[in-house]
Amino acid sequence: MSERTAPTAPRRRSHRPTGRGPRRLVRSLAGQLFVVQVVIVAAVVAGGAVLAYLFTADRAEDAARRQVTAVAHAVADSPSVRAAVGAPDPTAALQPYVEQVRADTGVSFITVMDTDGVRWTHPLPEQIGRTYLGHIDWALAGQTRSETYTGTLGPSVRVVAPVWDERHRVVALVSAGLTVESISAQLSGPLLALVGVAVAALAVGGVGTYLANSRLRRHTHGMGPDQLSHLYEYHQATLHAVREGLVLLDRSHRVVLCNDAARELLGLTGDLDGRPVVELGLPEALVAAVLGEEPVRDEVHLTAERVVVLNTSTIGAGPGLGRVVTLRDHTELQALSGELDSVRCFTEALGAQAHEAANRLHAVVSLIELGRHEQAVEFATAELELAQQLTDRVVAAVGEPVLAALLLGKAAQAAERGVELTLTEDSRIDDGVLPPGLSARDLITVLGNLIDNAVDAAIAGAAESPVPPEVTVTARIAGGRDCTGGDGGNGAGVPGDCLLLRVADTGAGIDPGAVEDVFRRGWSTKQDGHGHGLGLALVAQTARRNGGTVEVGRERGAVLTVRLPLAGRPGGPGGPGGEPGEPADRPGGSSGREREGALA
Repeated sequence: MSERTAPTAPRRRSHRPTGRGPRRLVRSLAGQLFVVQVVIVAAVVAGGAVLAYLFTADRAEDAARRQVTAVAHAVADSPSVRAAVGAPDPTAALQPYVEQVRADTGVSFITVMDTDGVRWTHPLPEQIGRTYLGHIDWALAGQTRSETYTGTLGPSVRVVAPVWDERHRVVALVSAGLTVESISAQLSGPLLALVGVAVAALAVGGVGTYLANSRLRRHTHGMGPDQLSHLYEYHQATLHAVREGLVLLDRSHRVVLCNDAARELLGLTGDLDGRPVVELGLPEALVAAVLGEEPVRDEVHLTAERVVVLNTSTIGAGPGLGRVVTLRDHTELQALSGELDSVRCFTEALGAQAHEAANRLHAVVSLIELGRHEQAVEFATAELELAQQLTDRVVAAVGEPVLAALLLGKAAQAAERGVELTLTEDSRIDDGVLPPGLSARDLITVLGNLIDNAVDAAIAGAAESPVPPEVTVTARIAGGRDCTGGDGGNGAGVPGDCLLLRVADTGAGIDPGAVEDVFRRGWSTKQDGHGHGLGLALVAQTARRNGGTVEVGRERGAVLTVRLPLAGRPGGPGGPGGEPGEPADRPGGSSGREREGALA
């Protein structure tokens, strides 16, 4: 066992330092900033303390020089000193005097000497009679200077001043000084105070740095610079990669971030950072939903060319830091929903026809059982002839298969709800005349929503209308004044030839004051206000996307006209010799407001 375990022990010991090494090097951004700030604070405090000490020491030395100079001049100018200089024993007279002055002034020594430098006085009596240690040349020349010199008491700051007699001759010299040790002792108090202030400043700076970095650590979640850098790169890559639009707003509802998908969905260009959301040119309903106090969940809105699903949420608790807005493209799904509605409409129409066929068959069987064979045959052939006329009328007038199928389905659906849907005599659209850019989905969106709204309006106004509920549809290729809005509309139109789709109903009509709001998302005359208000907005968006226009008029009820340009179609719709808007095979065709052929 000992032979097997011996090789594994070094491997374990070698792995541990390797594992701990990266952990020592990997610090959070707050930790690294804390270390740097502590070092900077310590260096600043230490540097300030050193400068303060040097400044204080320099000031103390200057003060010592001034002090010893004043003492030296005072002793040299004293009359008793001048008198004692000429006495037989100057020491006996001067030693007690200068010691008293030294004790009163606090200097380290006062030495009186002759012009040869022999001492008459000294704090140490054994030094009396010996030669003074220091420079006296300038004093003999009548000058007073200071110097730092090492004498019998050690290094000292000293001054030598001359003593003058009545004839203005230098008869003696006076030296006064303070030892460096005594000067340093005077600095001990300020030095201790300075050290205390430095330690207190370092402590306060360290605590403040720790608190600031603790807050930074909380905000950065303890991540290091590399982690933050990688997180930012991931953040940017994700924002530009996701297909959902993302917009971040601050508390003032200004744009903080807008990714590429949001720019495309909302049709935004240029620099958006810092711009208020109300200045981006978005639809009013969309702006109101974004700025609303309550969060929005899967709410459908329209932009200039797209249908988007909007979601909003607040960042943080309470008022929060701002708002997150997410957008999903719902355009394709909305188009598919329109097609699905058309298929459902066809299915319901087939169901209604099957129901009617069962009723007719029951009537025919009953007539046969009653022995009225001729009436049974007449009734059956009349119903077949009416159904065939219905199909022939639509197929002859509308060669576009999508529109023909839609009209047949809507006619059956309207008939089941008690509304007569009719097609005007001048309606005619040949197959192949519509441009490739005008998709079947757009045709279903425009005409299907117009008919649905007209049927609802006719049913809602049936109680107040003197005529049965009716919806009139005009679908034809037009040109000239019919496309430029010269037919009595509000002047909205498109240049050149166009596809004209007009739907009129016998309802109450649209209030003139509400015309501007008709095509806004959420506008509806239905009382429940739930799930409505999107159809006409989709009609306006689809017309605008295809370069067309929508106008609102009034006859017996509301009249909505959509004009879609036929780019690149040569010649007028009526051909040579025909009037604008008149089919080529119908010379003298009637107006769109003449009596129509019934579809149901």
